[in-house]
Amino acid sequence: MRFFGLKSCDTCRKALTQLRAAGHAPQVIDIRADGIDPVDLDLILLAFGPAAINRASTTWRGLSLTEQQADPAQLLRLHPTLLKRPVIDRAGHWTHGWTAAMQANILTF
Repeated sequence: MRFFGLKSCDTCRKALTQLRAAGHAPQVIDIRADGIDPVDLDLILLAFGPAAINRASTTWRGLSLTEQQADPAQLLRLHPTLLKRPVIDRAGHWTHGWTAAMQANILTF
């Protein structure tokens, strides 16, 4: 299991705590410190398309309207913190966000 998130993100910290408590040992990729591998970025965009962008983030609000209209791949290359977090790769099955339904699905995997 690979976990893409931010060390400073409360939701990511909560998700990691719950995953570890459920017996998972995810490989953590800090998207700010480590970036997103281009292959992984392509897979994330294939799985989620434009929904991979967190339009409620501080980073998004700081972009100009022109920048916001850019291609999602380009936006995530320039601003990896725009990624809707956490993104979890479980053997090629990709999820993003940490909703109650997502938690129930992942924590029992």
